[in-house]
Amino acid sequence: EKMDQLMTAILNAVDPKLHDYLPILTPFNYNERNRALKLRRELVDFVVGFIEKRRKAIRTATVSSFSYLDTLFDLRIIEGSETTPSDEDLVTLCSEFLNAGTDTTGAAIEWGIAELIANPEIQSRLYDEIKSTVGDRAVDERDVDKMVLLQAVVKEILRRHPPTYFTLSHGVTEPTTLSGYNIPVGVNIEFYLPGISEDPKIWSEPKKFDPDRFLSGREDADITGVAGVKMMPFGVGRRICPGMGMATVHVHLMIARMVQEFEWLAYPPQSEMDFAGKLVFAVVMKKPLRAMVRPRVQ
Repeated sequence: EKMDQLMTAILNAVDPKLHDYLPILTPFNYNERNRALKLRRELVDFVVGFIEKRRKAIRTATVSSFSYLDTLFDLRIIEGSETTPSDEDLVTLCSEFLNAGTDTTGAAIEWGIAELIANPEIQSRLYDEIKSTVGDRAVDERDVDKMVLLQAVVKEILRRHPPTYFTLSHGVTEPTTLSGYNIPVGVNIEFYLPGISEDPKIWSEPKKFDPDRFLSGREDADITGVAGVKMMPFGVGRRICPGMGMATVHVHLMIARMVQEFEWLAYPPQSEMDFAGKLVFAVVMKKPLRAMVRPRVQ
């Protein structure tokens, strides 16, 4: 519980602010910066206790399974001479894993279920596809490739609700001109994702949740940006999200299993979904999803 509280407080403290895009305003951020550093110190002190506990368990051979943290103990950093990550490095890596690996995936699933509630005919078709593909057994990862509607639904979720508003910054290595603007070397470029995935010049009815756009041949998109940048929920190029593969597997699997087991309905009944969002590390629903579930009759 304390870990969750600390992580939430830190994420709120480091939310993108105006000075991130106008560095000249940085001096006016003194109090917020100090607050973020204090929270960071508190997080480090808290998590280091778990790290030491795991080290001790490994030394005394009392561990029965391999963990993510164990892989970090084996890391080597080569910068002049070979070193191992410091405790602060380990805390940072664990924090990134927890935030980027869970918050964004959880947000995508919440947005997805909300869209399926708002579009019951799509939810019904998805259930029919799941039922015809796997029968009464639980969906597993191997089934995903056989379900084209499921893949289209997840792609449309990521188009309509990318995990964040901006990709990681990209640096300009050669001077160029873009839409009449001179872009010098050394400038950091930020890509606003909804501006791409909701562009009416690229997409027909961009505000509409329509997985069929990917099935009918009307439109297509590669979420990695390799075949053309029409959507890039995980970024592109060498700075693409390293957890993209795992995240998409989890979203496909969770959406499929949740629809397989339950029919999802609005709560209160007949109410409309509120698709307003807010940025808390990931873009989440401003009003957390409230839903009724009805067990499927097998």
